[in-house]
Amino acid sequence: MALRNFRPLTPTLRFSSLPAFQELTKSSKPAKGLLEPKKRSGGRNNTGRMTSRHLGGGHKQKYRKVDFKRRKHGVAAEVIGIEYDPNRSARIALIKYTDGELSYILAPDGLCVGSKVAAGEDVAPDLGNALPLRAIPLGANIHNIELTPGRGGQIARSAGQQATLNNLEGGYARGSEKLRHKLLLR
Repeated sequence: MALRNFRPLTPTLRFSSLPAFQELTKSSKPAKGLLEPKKRSGGRNNTGRMTSRHLGGGHKQKYRKVDFKRRKHGVAAEVIGIEYDPNRSARIALIKYTDGELSYILAPDGLCVGSKVAAGEDVAPDLGNALPLRAIPLGANIHNIELTPGRGGQIARSAGQQATLNNLEGGYARGSEKLRHKLLLR
């Protein structure tokens, strides 16, 4: 994800930078079946009284349902587009399975439109594929890691985050500093 730096025309612009949206490929609206409303309280409780100050305002957002578990194993999917998600720093990829179902996944850096992704134990360890830790080669950079199998990704989910798989022994996996937990292999 590239950053856009501003010319220092004013003191506030001197050191400011924002994410550039060059990697986005789909500028139209998100997939309607994968959205749900995001309720906001504005810092008020059930009686309407303010209980947390300085909350509220901002732009209205809808939550995009991201498939952190990659629940369709052995089914190939094609990346239709890379989209912006207002709820997270990482980009999301809209994929379409061969049976026609749409889904959102976290887009790793370098994933492009038209790429094929899959999940399962017998898929190749390529960019965008989801595998169990025991099937990933040592030294590989991985993201969206489950702490326990079947729970869904919990580690290295934000933009630019990755962990390196260093060791597999005794039914556990050890990794780089970002992967400090001993992960159970099943």
